[in-house]
Amino acid sequence: MPDWRSRLAVSWENDKGIHQIVPVDSFSPTFSLGAEVLNSIEATHIGVVYTPSTITFSLSVKAIGDSAAQLTTLALNGTRFNVILQEAEGGKDWSFDKIVLTDCIITSAAPTNATISGAPASVFSGFSLSATVDPKSGEPVTIG
Repeated sequence: MPDWRSRLAVSWENDKGIHQIVPVDSFSPTFSLGAEVLNSIEATHIGVVYTPSTITFSLSVKAIGDSAAQLTTLALNGTRFNVILQEAEGGKDWSFDKIVLTDCIITSAAPTNATISGAPASVFSGFSLSATVDPKSGEPVTIG
């Protein structure tokens, strides 16, 4: 049985030091790698046209404590931040040493309704200007 030892965090740096927001409840990245088939009037699928890659994401945090407030402040100030997913020390079951989305900007925030049971959540969406993936075997990959 795998023993998942990873953690997801939002990290940013300012004149007061490096800050982290944990825990992040969910994270859904989308990598659009921008390849489109090239057709002509004489033949189809004769080549490929590459366009710039895009990286978008959605993440959610519980709206308790100060995580949602910190992310809302980052969004309102337009502060760039990093999303870091890394294996905890001593972990060995995950395929990556680290995944980092850098220079992220939040484009929208949507809090959920408060209910009688369970904590409300806040969902933040945005984009990243670049990403780096460090696999356990093979070379690191950078997008952007």
